[in-house]
Amino acid sequence: MKQKLKTHKAMAKRVYRTGSGKFLRRKGNISHLRRRKSAAAIRGSDKKFQLATGDTRRLKRLLPYAF
Repeated sequence: MKQKLKTHKAMAKRVYRTGSGKFLRRKGNISHLRRRKSAAAIRGSDKKFQLATGDTRRLKRLLPYAF
């Protein structure tokens, strides 16, 4: 029997896949030294951003059942 592939749990918590197949992530540095950041910077980092297309090759290895 062929072995099951393991999902990289840290990456699975940080990235999620939309229905159309895109991967979304949050921006980093959101809570570190938050008082100094402007309100616009805090609002901007709360949004979801699409992962770069070059990272999908790495994601296929880390999240084998997401494809």
